[in-house]
Amino acid sequence: MTSTVAAAGSKDLGPARVPLLALGVAAVLAVPLAAVIGEAATAPVVADPGAFVRWGILYTRVVHDLAAAVTIGLLVHAAYLVPETTRTNRRLIATRLAGIAAGLWALAGAAGAALTMADSIGIPLTDPAFGQQFTTFAWSYEPTRVALITAGVAAVISLGALVANSRATMAWLSLLAVLGVLPLALAGHAAGATDHSTAVNALAVHLVGVTVWVGGLLALALLRPLLADGYDFAATASRYSTLAGWCFGAVALSGLQSALIRIGPLSDLGTRYGVLLLVKTAALLLLGYAGWRHRRSLLAGLRAGRSTAFLRLVVVELVVMGIAMGTAVALARSAPPVPDTAVDDPSPVFALTGYPDPGPLTGDSWLTSWTTDWLWLSLAVVAVGLYVAGVQRLRKRGDAWPLHRTVVWVLGWAVFVYATSGAPGVYGRVLFSMHMVMHMVVAMLVPLLLVPAAPILLALRALPARPDKTWGPRELVLQVVHSRLLKVFANPVVAAALFFFSLAIFYYSPLFELALRTHTGHVLMMVHFLLTGYLFTWVLIGIDPGPKKWPPLMLLVVLFATMSFHAFFGVVMTGSSTLLAPGFFELVRLPWMTNPLGNQHEAGAIAWGIGEAPTVILTLLVAVAWVRTDRAETKRKDRQADRDGDAELAAYNAHLQELKRRNERRQ
Repeated sequence: MTSTVAAAGSKDLGPARVPLLALGVAAVLAVPLAAVIGEAATAPVVADPGAFVRWGILYTRVVHDLAAAVTIGLLVHAAYLVPETTRTNRRLIATRLAGIAAGLWALAGAAGAALTMADSIGIPLTDPAFGQQFTTFAWSYEPTRVALITAGVAAVISLGALVANSRATMAWLSLLAVLGVLPLALAGHAAGATDHSTAVNALAVHLVGVTVWVGGLLALALLRPLLADGYDFAATASRYSTLAGWCFGAVALSGLQSALIRIGPLSDLGTRYGVLLLVKTAALLLLGYAGWRHRRSLLAGLRAGRSTAFLRLVVVELVVMGIAMGTAVALARSAPPVPDTAVDDPSPVFALTGYPDPGPLTGDSWLTSWTTDWLWLSLAVVAVGLYVAGVQRLRKRGDAWPLHRTVVWVLGWAVFVYATSGAPGVYGRVLFSMHMVMHMVVAMLVPLLLVPAAPILLALRALPARPDKTWGPRELVLQVVHSRLLKVFANPVVAAALFFFSLAIFYYSPLFELALRTHTGHVLMMVHFLLTGYLFTWVLIGIDPGPKKWPPLMLLVVLFATMSFHAFFGVVMTGSSTLLAPGFFELVRLPWMTNPLGNQHEAGAIAWGIGEAPTVILTLLVAVAWVRTDRAETKRKDRQADRDGDAELAAYNAHLQELKRRNERRQ
């Protein structure tokens, strides 16, 4: 089946090879020029691995990035964008081609790992010692470890895409492919930048934006022969155009942030690194203009069956994208004007966290301490912006939306930003007690504000439905809401177990220290805190559509049991004589904090104390929901009685009369 579909797809997609060649040739030709300008392939003074390794890294990365983009683009089109009929198999062809591209992605990633190791130790691949060096240090050296992880993910995607038949599997593979490029942000300039966290976050967003943007456009060109002129091609192109607009914004903002980290004064734009950066900027502006042309005039022509001008512009765009990708590969190997080791801070705090010592915690620190975490700030801004846009869409068509829901949504994200960028976030990197404050706010207070805003209900009311049964945003929300997986996680017992037991496991395992020491661990920790807290609160007081709710009495039992375990956790931590995460708190050695175990006891008291207020509020809200449910049920029964003449009561009385007659006959 797979070979048949691939062969049919290869035959049908023959004319679409021109865009692929345009992108690949442009990228390959851009590499040597950009490498010469940025001295990306210049031989080092000592330990030169040879020209094959130095140039091989660049060209292997080009193949790697192109293959990753094609994989992601094809899977996104298959899962979300391309219409299908009973007489077509477009999704299947796109998925099989994605499997082939993912295989190339995996091979390029493995080759890149070998070349990176040879470059780092300064020996050619043919050196007899290389094999032993690679097997010994490949996993401990972060750039090669990242390359191997990405190659492994690509191999899994390849195998999955070659056998996938359902759209749900295609959607999961597209998500896995996007996640597969994220580890690449941990290598390169971002890994050693002065502002490590911001640089890694910016590069991660940049990589995702570029791969989805470039891959989506190339996939659209590749699938063009399968999409007849008219609705199908116009609808697919229009959906991709919207997605490309989001990618453009993400790439532009993340690129600007990365440039500000690596470029000092404006005069640095005249350096070799600055020249390459200007080339990328010019390419971005040209692509932005092309996208504007698509939206303004060419998409309307597609609906009328006129696609020639559109396809010509697509080829030009792909050439510009290829130049930008080739330049970016060389840029990643060029020395930035701002050295990656610019900050000279010998303190253990900076060595362990990447941030300077914030100084003693005072009363003023709660208001004055601030280090913007751009990742969470951006998430909050996007969440608030989308919510407000949804409310405005409802109001434009005359539908009402309660103001208090918008207020609590905005307030919830404002509290989240304070918890991650304000004093809890700043001091939570070095103090156990403040870390617990941040945890409790994110996991308990923030969900208490976000859940009553009913974002799922708003999305289902505001988002338009697609007429061709593809999975747009609204359809995707419905798939999640009615999925079997959500039914499992939305079980109150499961949600409560995730909320509490993950808390205990996190703090009493190496995961806590990993989150304190590493940026990836910290991000995953924050995501986990927010999701488990939101899920637990949602099953208790959520009004969004979803799995059937438990009776309020049972919800109160689950709530009290969970909070009892939560309080017990705080009491145990308060009386503990063993320091948690000793490899961090014993080494950080804050001059103004000499008793880390005492601070841990404070953290336990905070976990115990802060949990009380949300528990009371949740109890009241569940009780209010209970009363509302009873009232609604009473009104429903009254309306039914009015319609059928109180048939239920009459039937009950008749049943009693029948029982009475039976009893009299027996006597």
